[in-house]
Amino acid sequence: MRAGSLRTRLVASTLLLLAIASTVIAVVTTVSLREILLRRLDGDVRAADRVLIRAERGSPPSLEVRDRGPRPPDTLTAVIRDGTVIAAAVFPIGEDPRPVPEPVHGVLAGVPVGERPRSVDLGPLGDYRVVATPMPMGDVIVSGLPEAPVQATVTWLVLIELVVTGITLAGAGAAAAIVVRRELRPLERVAATAARVSALPLDRGEVSLVERVPDVDPGTEVGQVGSALNRMLDNVGSALEARHESEVRLRRFIADASHELRTPLAAISGYAELTRREELSPDVEYSLVRIASQTERMTALVEDLLLLARLDAGRPLERGEVDLTALVVDAVADAHAAGPDHRWQLDVPEQPVTVPGDGSRLAQVLANLLANARTHTPPGTTVTVALTAGPSGARLSVTDDGPGIAPDLLPHIFERFARGSAGRSRDNGSTGLGLAIVRAVVGAHGGRVEVSSEPGRTEFVVRLPGSAP
Repeated sequence: MRAGSLRTRLVASTLLLLAIASTVIAVVTTVSLREILLRRLDGDVRAADRVLIRAERGSPPSLEVRDRGPRPPDTLTAVIRDGTVIAAAVFPIGEDPRPVPEPVHGVLAGVPVGERPRSVDLGPLGDYRVVATPMPMGDVIVSGLPEAPVQATVTWLVLIELVVTGITLAGAGAAAAIVVRRELRPLERVAATAARVSALPLDRGEVSLVERVPDVDPGTEVGQVGSALNRMLDNVGSALEARHESEVRLRRFIADASHELRTPLAAISGYAELTRREELSPDVEYSLVRIASQTERMTALVEDLLLLARLDAGRPLERGEVDLTALVVDAVADAHAAGPDHRWQLDVPEQPVTVPGDGSRLAQVLANLLANARTHTPPGTTVTVALTAGPSGARLSVTDDGPGIAPDLLPHIFERFARGSAGRSRDNGSTGLGLAIVRAVVGAHGGRVEVSSEPGRTEFVVRLPGSAP
């Protein structure tokens, strides 16, 4: 069991409560038994008058045993006269009496007269339960019995309780682990279902949300949690289906609209070109130039939207061996011609780097990355394009030493229509779809694109898988 898991805490809590209960029972039992044994011993102490004291004033006392039936072993009797022990002996069974050592006479002399029996430590004789009784002649008789049998009984009881408690806790721990594991299986099924759902790609595309918690018992608390999760999954599944249907309709609309717009845009461009061949006034000529420019820009936007719609729809790309080295060289040459005010550097290996894919789309990825670097950096910026090959595929990087990307824009840089200008300026001709196309094309090739930026260094990295061995 994992440390800190619910199963561990339940078993530990059960064992802790059982241990506390066992300890309370053991303590109460031990104390109660000791009190019972001491009361019985006190009764025996009060009845220990089987010793005849023969003592007269001025004569040494003598102690004799009265034969009144069985008597407890090691009975102690002492005679105290005027606060001094004048005779004290222990009477074993079947043996002669043994005198009590003089060092403990003071303890016997200090026993209160006429009170309940009490425990005293008599040194080498051990603990005794004693009582002091006054005699008619003025002497005090101290009678006592050893506590060793009581202590032995209590000790054995404590040992038995420890052994029984240990065995009980071990057995209870094993049983609790089995029972808790069985009772938590429905909760584990809930957790497993939630884990499988969390691993599903729910952010886009068609999602088949068929995961449900099996064997739900609404009569239990865990079953209620499972039922609630199933209802939530039903709701989420319906929402995902509605979202997918909406996305499909939107993609179809964008694709159809883009396709239909291509024809009128081509016609507008053609008519503008024909009109410009005639002798026109400067104002009309300028207007036609602007019409042609905006038509070209709108045509590029429509083509980008159509490409994204096709990629979103999952249409397969052309597949073949693409020479990335040649694509990079050509793309840098085109970028140098389009942006002569930038410094362009190229770093490619001597051996060609090839990957499987669509050559025209990968060329578009390079063109978009270099156009992005040229458009969003000032003149004099150095742009370095590097290509390397590794065991897992190719790595293409485009690095510039420009001002960098704003931190608030960086997380959204690959989103559609993302622009660095808050006013969404279109003066630079950007549609805001270039980097979105980069991510979509690279993703369609099974690769990924990353960006890191800080003032003085911005780097886009494209990783493409290589050919299968």
